[in-house]
Amino acid sequence: MTVNEGLRAMAGFFVLLSLALGTWVHPGWYLFTAFVGFNLLQSAFTRWCPAMAILKRIGFREESPREKASA
Repeated sequence: MTVNEGLRAMAGFFVLLSLALGTWVHPGWYLFTAFVGFNLLQSAFTRWCPAMAILKRIGFREESPREKASA
């Protein structure tokens, strides 16, 4: 799995988790959903995301130029 795929999976998981927690535990968890959305938005413009550094450190591979061309 590449860093890009891992980042998408992580964001999707956190959005679904925070929605569930906001529904069944406390509405304050919706702020975490907003935080994830804000991070996704800012990373679209800055091309930097703290989660990418974490995923690289734990062993996710970066996309090769050939993989980018076929996408």
